[in-house]
Amino acid sequence: MDFTQRNAQHNQSSNSDVAPSGSSTHHKGNRRRGFSWLRGASVLLLFSSTILVVALLISIVHSTPTNQFKYVNDTENQAVFLSNGQVYFGHIRSINDKYMRLDSIYYLQVNQQVQPDGKTQTGNPTLVPLGCELHRPENEMLLNTSQVTFWENLKNDANENTVPGAIKKDLAANPNGHTCSSTPTSSTPNTSTSKQ
Repeated sequence: MDFTQRNAQHNQSSNSDVAPSGSSTHHKGNRRRGFSWLRGASVLLLFSSTILVVALLISIVHSTPTNQFKYVNDTENQAVFLSNGQVYFGHIRSINDKYMRLDSIYYLQVNQQVQPDGKTQTGNPTLVPLGCELHRPENEMLLNTSQVTFWENLKNDANENTVPGAIKKDLAANPNGHTCSSTPTSSTPNTSTSKQ
């Protein structure tokens, strides 16, 4: 019996057993390193996306019209310019992403007169308080903010030739508000003729 051959075969089989076991340990180490790298990348991606979402939310909050309200001088009037060219003067009471609430409203009215030669003559604009029109609106409006081109605070000016001065004069003359006549005024010229 040759024991040397037997031991050599046993050693070979033992060495072959060791090799796969060593290589599997080597693969497990690579796998762990791969998972470690993947876990680090996932945490970095999650952190970056969280920062991006927070920055986006802050941007949205600071760009909404509700933050415009902090610029409103509540002791003075504001001029609100609409996309259709109309301008209203009054107090902005609130602004959100859909509406701007305006009260104590005035607007400019330009009277045009037709001359005998067919030409129209434009008179000076007059400041008119909202409320005595034919449909008798209340002196408050909700304006769609998408229609507001811009708005601005008006200076405290007592000169009657300015909008703030004319508003102050009108408020002093009508401390209890305007009383509208029983028959609404019409912007159409009077066409009635008297009989003789």
